[in-house]
Amino acid sequence: MNQYKIFNKTLIHFWTLGISLLFLILGCQEAEKKEVETQEEISEIPTPDFHFGIDRNAFEVKEFKIKRGDTFGKILEENGIDYPEVYAVLEAIRGKIDVRKLTLGKPYTLFFSKDSITTPEYFVYHPGVSSYKKIHLRDSLFGEEVVKPSRILELEASGIIESSLYETMLNSGINESLTYYLSDVYAWTIDFFRLQNGDRFKIIYTEKFVDDTISIGIERIKAAYFEHKGKPLYAFEFVSDEQKGIVDYFDHQAKSLRRAFLQGPLKFNRISSRYNLKRRIAYYGNRIRPHKGTDFAASVGTPILATANGTVVKASYTRGNGNYVTIKHNGVYSTQYLHMKKRNVKVGEFVKQGDVIGWVGMTGNTSGPHVCYRFWKNGRQVDPFKQKLPDAKPIAPELKSKFARHIDPYKTKLDCIAFETQVHSEIAVIENQKENAKKDTS
Repeated sequence: MNQYKIFNKTLIHFWTLGISLLFLILGCQEAEKKEVETQEEISEIPTPDFHFGIDRNAFEVKEFKIKRGDTFGKILEENGIDYPEVYAVLEAIRGKIDVRKLTLGKPYTLFFSKDSITTPEYFVYHPGVSSYKKIHLRDSLFGEEVVKPSRILELEASGIIESSLYETMLNSGINESLTYYLSDVYAWTIDFFRLQNGDRFKIIYTEKFVDDTISIGIERIKAAYFEHKGKPLYAFEFVSDEQKGIVDYFDHQAKSLRRAFLQGPLKFNRISSRYNLKRRIAYYGNRIRPHKGTDFAASVGTPILATANGTVVKASYTRGNGNYVTIKHNGVYSTQYLHMKKRNVKVGEFVKQGDVIGWVGMTGNTSGPHVCYRFWKNGRQVDPFKQKLPDAKPIAPELKSKFARHIDPYKTKLDCIAFETQVHSEIAVIENQKENAKKDTS
């Protein structure tokens, strides 16, 4: 009997143990199932995809371009927003963001709700890469103009001329607009229309980027080396006058690369009438009518440049001169610019060489669009092309030690740059990393 009881107890014990194990296994399986389901649910949640600070996954996104006749109000009405709502939006953004001027062909994006009504909740106008205008159309109505964060990177470039400077940079993957900056640095020392195959260059410059890889423009050239016809020419940016904000380029011996005066007041000069004291005009009976200026022809609106540093002493209008500006450069030289469409400077203003002081027009006594450029030396009006004009002002003696310290690291860096046809930059590194990542995932 006792043995029978013991057997029954043992049997019950094992039975109970088996049931417990069964429940435990089933519980674990259920837990695993739930865990798998949870993981599957988590994996189904899309990764946020932010554009203009808005998660695209939460909206139906449609891209458009401004068509002829499009206005902000018209666009909203065509996409299901009635005029009273449009008016409320316009009132909410008044004085904060201007949507009156939408440029033909420029892109905009509408973010539509995914509900049954499908109405736009955001309007984003993005004509450029560096900024955009975002307007909230639902609930809290407001607009904001967002400037994308940017980075200024110091980059290096080098190349060997095979055809032209522009084509060399283009073929080497260098920002081709750097051509114009470099030609401006060496404008007085190198004729870029007569470069030779084998001429070489190295450049240290800064460029501004948004989203790390989208360039929005060259900032400036900090240092350069150009080897033309076997002759080395260094160029270093340096602030020669902090009070007046004068920045210029000097070689490694602190000599200026520029002259005191530009050849003319326009970027691209075409002389239509020269300085001539014996000029005869048929309209006036072939009588001598001296022309004491040099006429540079150009289309209306062409920028007129100050040919040298100086102070504006006149900015006015006369019947003969039209809109004109007179600049006193020092105790010896003065210049005058006639027939402007509009002036861009005021009396007493200090201007630097190359500053835009006005725009070509046809005001005053003139038969066509041009700027009449007049030049005074010691109070006498003269022909600027027959004068031995001075070089640009050299670095002040007290600044030479500062200049030497400033250029030393740049010169060392320039000397270490190899003459290659590839850009050595952080951007190039980023692009290489992207390409390698694509290969790894493929």
